[in-house]
Amino acid sequence: MASLIVITGPTAVGKSELCIDIAKYYGIPIINADSRQIYRELKIGTATPTEEQLKSVKHYFVGSISIDNYFNASMYEQDVLTLLDKQFKHSPIQLLTGGSMMYIDAVCNGIDDIPTIREDIREEMKKRYANEGLEALCEDLRRLDPEHYEIVDKKNYRRVIHALEICYQTGRTYTSFRRQEKKQRPFKIIKIGLNREREELYHRINLRVDQMMTDGLLDEVQSLQSKRTNNALNTVGYKEMFTYLDGTWSLEEAVERIKGDTRRYARKQLTWFKRDEEMRWFHPQQKEDILKYISQYE
Repeated sequence: MASLIVITGPTAVGKSELCIDIAKYYGIPIINADSRQIYRELKIGTATPTEEQLKSVKHYFVGSISIDNYFNASMYEQDVLTLLDKQFKHSPIQLLTGGSMMYIDAVCNGIDDIPTIREDIREEMKKRYANEGLEALCEDLRRLDPEHYEIVDKKNYRRVIHALEICYQTGRTYTSFRRQEKKQRPFKIIKIGLNREREELYHRINLRVDQMMTDGLLDEVQSLQSKRTNNALNTVGYKEMFTYLDGTWSLEEAVERIKGDTRRYARKQLTWFKRDEEMRWFHPQQKEDILKYISQYE
């Protein structure tokens, strides 16, 4: 039976380097599961694989669409399943890696049937956001759906509002709609989580942000000023730089904010992935142990 290796973990843990080695070992491509690396304009701030890495191993869903195009987890699910159907004809093992929680869930479990929001609910939430602000809406979400509150990006007003829309329209938690029956896939899924000691991970995050600045993150963000309302740019690294460009923060403060927000995002990723009892955890340097673990399913 065909097998899909899924390697995930928090940002900056070392997924890319390990997965390139594993892809070369099996002679297979890498299927990217980072929701922001998909956009071709977002290279530096998303730590997109280097040109050398992209040349060494074929990558799918890296820089494949523009931020001007709409794309979501449901579309990603269908595109990946279509790709896997083709790729399994060449090799019974395929590799998917990234840290975007909903994208990985979409491929492994399928997208939940989230209701379409009524216009009156949508308008009411827009008014509340304008009148009460994001902090009040976050507190409302904490009361109505404490489980989703723990993992949602509390600075992303669209995600907070959407979860509240579901709560108010249905009388149920948003979390309850993300627990539907798991879709069966015609292939085995081997889930591998990567992690490091917290201080080690945080140090790597800080170094990565410093490297992004050296590589030209500020210039990249400046080139995207006219598109700053695009949802693809409502993400760590870009939001903070836009605030600096607005004159609210100094550049030094913006960089420190990026580091802090990235560390918080890493904690949310780990909270999400550690709920999955099928996940087997390794340190990124345990390549031989990981290959041995995968070999049990071949």
